[in-house]
Amino acid sequence: MMAVETQAQYNTSYMMSEEHQYMSPEDEWDRDLLLDPAWEKQQRKTFTAWCNSHLRKAGTQIENIEDDFRNGLKLMLLLEVISGERLPKPDKGKMRFHKIANVNKALDFICSKGVKLVSIGAEEIVDGNTKMTLGMIWTIILRFAIQDISVEGQCVCVCVCARRGGIGKSSLFLGTLTPWKDGLALCALIHRHRPDLIDYSKLRKDDPIGNLNTAFEVAEKYLDIPKMLDAEDIVNTPKPDEKAIMTYVSCFYHAFAGAEQAETAANRICKVLAVNQENEKLMEEYEKLASELLEWIRKTIPWLENRMAEQQMRAMQQKLEDFRDYRRIHKPPRVQEKCQLEINFNTLQTKLRLSNRPAFMPSEGKMVSDIANAWKGLEQVEKGYEEWLLTEIRRLERLDHLAEKFKQKCSLHQSWTSGKEELLSMKDYESASLMEIRALMRKHEAFESDLAAHQDRVEQIAAIAQELNELDYHDASSVNARCQGICDQWDNLGTLTQKRRDSLERVEKLWETIDQLYLEFAKRAAPFNNWMDGAMEDLQDMFIVHSTEEIHSLITAHDQFKATLPEADKERMATMGIQSEIVKIAQTYGIKLSGVNPYTNLSPQDITNKWEAVKHLVPLRDQMLQEEVARQQANERLRRQFAAQANIIGPWIQTKMEEIGHVSVDIAGSLEEQMNNLKQYEQNIINYKCNIDKLEGDHQLSQESLIFDNKHTNYTMEHIRVGWEQLLTTIARTINEVENQILTRDAKGISQEQLNEFRASFNHFDRGEVEFARIMTLVDSNNTGVVTFQAFIDFMTRETAETDTADQVMASFKILASDKAYITVDELRRELPAEQAEYCISRMTRYIGADGPAGALDYISFSSALYGESDL
Repeated sequence: MMAVETQAQYNTSYMMSEEHQYMSPEDEWDRDLLLDPAWEKQQRKTFTAWCNSHLRKAGTQIENIEDDFRNGLKLMLLLEVISGERLPKPDKGKMRFHKIANVNKALDFICSKGVKLVSIGAEEIVDGNTKMTLGMIWTIILRFAIQDISVEGQCVCVCVCARRGGIGKSSLFLGTLTPWKDGLALCALIHRHRPDLIDYSKLRKDDPIGNLNTAFEVAEKYLDIPKMLDAEDIVNTPKPDEKAIMTYVSCFYHAFAGAEQAETAANRICKVLAVNQENEKLMEEYEKLASELLEWIRKTIPWLENRMAEQQMRAMQQKLEDFRDYRRIHKPPRVQEKCQLEINFNTLQTKLRLSNRPAFMPSEGKMVSDIANAWKGLEQVEKGYEEWLLTEIRRLERLDHLAEKFKQKCSLHQSWTSGKEELLSMKDYESASLMEIRALMRKHEAFESDLAAHQDRVEQIAAIAQELNELDYHDASSVNARCQGICDQWDNLGTLTQKRRDSLERVEKLWETIDQLYLEFAKRAAPFNNWMDGAMEDLQDMFIVHSTEEIHSLITAHDQFKATLPEADKERMATMGIQSEIVKIAQTYGIKLSGVNPYTNLSPQDITNKWEAVKHLVPLRDQMLQEEVARQQANERLRRQFAAQANIIGPWIQTKMEEIGHVSVDIAGSLEEQMNNLKQYEQNIINYKCNIDKLEGDHQLSQESLIFDNKHTNYTMEHIRVGWEQLLTTIARTINEVENQILTRDAKGISQEQLNEFRASFNHFDRGEVEFARIMTLVDSNNTGVVTFQAFIDFMTRETAETDTADQVMASFKILASDKAYITVDELRRELPAEQAEYCISRMTRYIGADGPAGALDYISFSSALYGESDL
């Protein structure tokens, strides 16, 4: 093709062919007046169709090209449509001079566009001169349809046709037009821009009419280019009219040029919308994950805050096991979610900065800081919960011990008091002999001694009951009732004892003799029997200890008791010697003994039996104490085992935290090398998890053994857990910072050298006060006084890189809307992919201008909103 510039240029250098040289379009037209009438037929059909393709926009058309332009009205209308300008108001009269005036207005407008009309006058047009009318229309086509085609655009058509149809560049529109006759050139032109409309591989060079009709039909149906030529006329004419061919082909240029411009605009819009959709998806994912995590924290805190103690040890131990499951099973995934949430938030903010979008502001209460505060509150409640559980378990353990001890002492006391009230209420002294009365008196004195000895046990029972009440024992009512019964009975025994003494004292003057030996036996046997009762009680006493020191203290006390046994045995022998003396005296003086000591119910056999029982209980007590020693030694080994690991793991975690701090500051090399080093560092930390798990196992063994203190280490399991979680979070954040730097570098096209320069600038840069204040508002938008390296990179890339803007997106939409201030739903669906089109339709507001049709959309406010505050 040839580029048509101004009419003057066209007049001096129009076209060259193999047969003719044209000096100007007017001279050429004069020559054409004598040429083949077949050309005139082709021009009439082509020019008529071309005119109607424009006149239909004004709601009219022409039937006969030389007749319908004679009054100048449709001629002026045609020029207004193709130029987009208003011509002078036409004359409405029907006289010849009115028609000439209208045609002259049209010709003057053509001349005003730099076109020189030669030998074309208004009278010839009004008179219906076909040749002159066709010449005038050809001049209009040259000026408004062909002149605007750029050299570059024509060359594209030439090259495409050359590849598809074997046509040389010099043959298009110039010289022989034979290559257009087979239709392959037109089909190639359509296939180049719209390969979906024509399968070029199925066309045959020996079927020119079929090829031409295919091109004409496709152009009319899909490209809105009316049929301007007949295939038979082109094929059967030795040389088709080049003006008709040029007019027709120029329509393809205008159709494809607009389509390519619209495609470019649509691609830009799709790119911007894709960025927004991806960012919105990330925002929704953050909101969802944050909501779920906060909801879990909200539901978990009341559970941890519940301090309602259970009454049974088994129930409290189940609570402790539930808490262990929470720490071991339920909480770790939430720790990972919290860490991932922070990483996702940082990544999203980086992407928003890179795409020139405003920062993401989560919903109220869902900021990273809000989640951190909620998490902190959870851990504070969690720590208090564990301490409460352990305290309650110790309390219940103490309660169970005291309750069992209370029952044991009550049973012993009630066993001793059984029948005592009946005995004290007897009036046997009324019919007794003097000897018997004195015996009863001595027996009563022995009972009083025994009663006084049991006072301590009653006080112990009352003290245990009081402690059970103070520790909120669940069955305190039963304990109180039993204690009150014992106290009431004890008071009654005191009253009865005093009453019986009074009675015996009243008849004491009747007593004359007493068997001193029986009395002495009774007096010595009773305390010794009480001592044995106390010894048996102590030897069977339950104990609870928490250290080897405590058990050794019990062993020492037991050893001291065993040291008193020889002395006790002497007392037993002395007491039994009294009985032997009684038997000896009876045998000596022939006294018939009844076999019962009138002063005591204790028999020598009773003393012997209890003494044997005491000797039997001593080794059993030894065995119990030694078993407890073994248990405490095992507990001590658990303490030392836990401490040995904790004293290694604790400093290791602290060292790694410090190393990570140095790594994040001192890392060198490329970002990928830094990332690999950090990943390896992270893997080493993950590999260390087995040590934490082993320590958790030892910690659980300690708790199952009810070990709650450890003097061998300052590290508790809670310290190790918190340190480990902080270590995992810190390395993950450091890796995320490098990932974001890689993302920024790749998105902005920053080289490693530039990144190093940015880091150097970050550490050493100085600006003027005004410029420095501007920079600080960009890199420290929250006014924290701290500028991160990531924020500095974002600032540097914004300063040096170009990004899409709202104005660019508006310009792209304006192209799709054919320069209108609004766009329609059909235009969006026609120009954009389905997903992108529906995205725009759902978010664009209605156009409120008076010039828009119903359902028109406002793409200007939409483009601005793409770069405004997010609604999420």
